[in-house]
Amino acid sequence: MPALASEADHPAGSQIAKHEGVSGAPPAPGTPGGSTDRGSRERVHGIDVSSHQGNVNWTTVAAKGARFAYVKATEGTGYKNPYFVQQYEGSYYAGLVHGAYHFALPDRSDGGTQADFFVDHGGGWSPDGRTLPPALDIEYNPYGDICYGMDDEEMADWIREFSDQVHERTGRWPTIYTSTNWWNQCVGGSGRFGTTNPLWIARYASSVGALPFDWEFHTIWQYANAGAVPGDQNYFNGSYDRLIALANG
Repeated sequence: MPALASEADHPAGSQIAKHEGVSGAPPAPGTPGGSTDRGSRERVHGIDVSSHQGNVNWTTVAAKGARFAYVKATEGTGYKNPYFVQQYEGSYYAGLVHGAYHFALPDRSDGGTQADFFVDHGGGWSPDGRTLPPALDIEYNPYGDICYGMDDEEMADWIREFSDQVHERTGRWPTIYTSTNWWNQCVGGSGRFGTTNPLWIARYASSVGALPFDWEFHTIWQYANAGAVPGDQNYFNGSYDRLIALANG
């Protein structure tokens, strides 16, 4: 068996643009985003960052209208973002609501082990009204088979184990970041997470489009992998008050 590549810094969506491409521009803030929008004409702009962005000027990010940020903390069980403290604490002190995410490598270790590594290295939660639920980035495998050599039931079990362990450790169900195309191919109808886990959907197009199985609405939409501020660009599906409600749990 060939040696596995070392964990690296794969930001959220790094594989989605490669596999799914970019088509169309998203709607501007203040306009509905398609059939899965909750009906609010309000949208909150946010970003997600990893070590690719280095030290971020969070004062500028806030001045340009971003109100929340997800920061990559870990990947697998062998990678920690060296810029995590600057990005995670810096976003908070600039007034943004912040959260941490983990890039999953399901073929390397079980879900509980990766959840523990994540929580131990930045993936916690605080009931301070400014911290979003920890997030799981589950997408195309950057190292090989897109479904990590798992069938849909095995993948659903891995995600469930990760989710349960994060909930056990933090008291919050993790937000799940994914794309509909990846989920339909690698998880399909085997997993039911829509009643517990907020959905952070990735689609670089003019609308959110269809959602993965079992989710009736999205919570966050990653609509572009570049923009006027560093990192990937996101909309929270609702008003700022609803964003704070999500942080409060």
